[in-house]
Amino acid sequence: MTKKHLGWAAVVMLMVAAYAAPVFAHSWSEAEFANRPLYAYPLPSGRDDIIGTLTTYKIQKGDTLLDVGRWFGLSAKEISDANGHMDWWLPPVGRVVILPTAHILPDSPRSGIILNVPEMRLYYYFPSPAYARHRKGKLTATAYHGARVVYTFPVGLGRFDWKTPLGMWRVTAKIKNPIWVMPEDIYQEHLERDGEADRVVPAGPDNPLGLFKLDLSIPEYGLHGTNVPWGIGMTVSHGCVRLFPEDIERLYSKTPVGTPGEFVYQPVKFGWRGDSLYVEVHDDLYGKYPGLWRLASRDVQHENLAGKVDLSKLEKAVELKAGIPTYVGFGPAPADGAMPDTTEADATAPDTAVSSAADSSSPDSSSLARSAEASPMMSAPVAPSVMTAPARPPTMTAPTMPPTRTAPAAASEDDAPDDGPGADWQSSR
Repeated sequence: MTKKHLGWAAVVMLMVAAYAAPVFAHSWSEAEFANRPLYAYPLPSGRDDIIGTLTTYKIQKGDTLLDVGRWFGLSAKEISDANGHMDWWLPPVGRVVILPTAHILPDSPRSGIILNVPEMRLYYYFPSPAYARHRKGKLTATAYHGARVVYTFPVGLGRFDWKTPLGMWRVTAKIKNPIWVMPEDIYQEHLERDGEADRVVPAGPDNPLGLFKLDLSIPEYGLHGTNVPWGIGMTVSHGCVRLFPEDIERLYSKTPVGTPGEFVYQPVKFGWRGDSLYVEVHDDLYGKYPGLWRLASRDVQHENLAGKVDLSKLEKAVELKAGIPTYVGFGPAPADGAMPDTTEADATAPDTAVSSAADSSSPDSSSLARSAEASPMMSAPVAPSVMTAPARPPTMTAPTMPPTRTAPAAASEDDAPDDGPGADWQSSR
């Protein structure tokens, strides 16, 4: 073939590729996830217990619930549970899904780090109580005026046979680029399974602890990153708490040594927004209770909610275990209190928000932001408007998710990693 013909062939191939590009599935990059927005929810006042608002999202070609969830600060399991246990890997293209970006706060002190095990979600009340380190290494509490905002992150937890323990603890050290020294029982398990195992895993991208780790006062347990992000929302660890790489980096930067925390177990949570009562129900992850209906009924009595709960609505919420705040008061749901209707009619709703997305995105508005339109908390049962995201998210553009204020990210000198001898050699789960 002559050079002239080769030139024309190249031009034709480039034109075909340009026209075909939109039909190929897009992909998500680690750089995009690393720069996704972090939201600080203002702490509810009075008896209110609910943060955030539900959002909806239209599934695009090539999406998985793992990627969509990670971009919106959720796990694939949370989205799947909220949408009738949708397939994680092959969600229906064009389907409008609920993003469970509203949460009832756990029934616990609003201070430090609270992790609700059945929910597989961590809440960090910021700022946390502060501590000063003296020359002898002792931590002493300093003045504390209470948390102003709450951050929340999905997590991965211990397997059923390596349950994440419950109880109170404190952050005892901060480790960057940890080296993992396998505890003996985990080492033996790896030997039996694989026939060989390394006792020490060096710091780096293949380290199961990720790049950041918060040691806890519970021996051998910690909060850390992961080299397998899809494990968030799953029970796959040996008891430690795993976070998305970008989430642990942010938590690490904002958490001083001495921060108090607690692992709680609350598969059923009741909460108020104004005068409206809601319930949020999750799987009994470790089979702790004989039945969630029995637990919910007991909580109604324990929290003096008898006469305020429509038991038929509560029974349905317990049956669904959708993991989203659901109105259970008497009478019709308030205007901001009904679960959005995401039936097939919604999935074919016209895309009326694309042009506005281009106008409101970052300077790189030629590639529209992947985002979802914030609908009111459990908006009235009509088809919610949906923002379609035809392109991957620009690096620094925040989706129009929950309206929030961002707390300062600066860390004090007391937040520095523990650089004592052997601080980065971690025997951990």
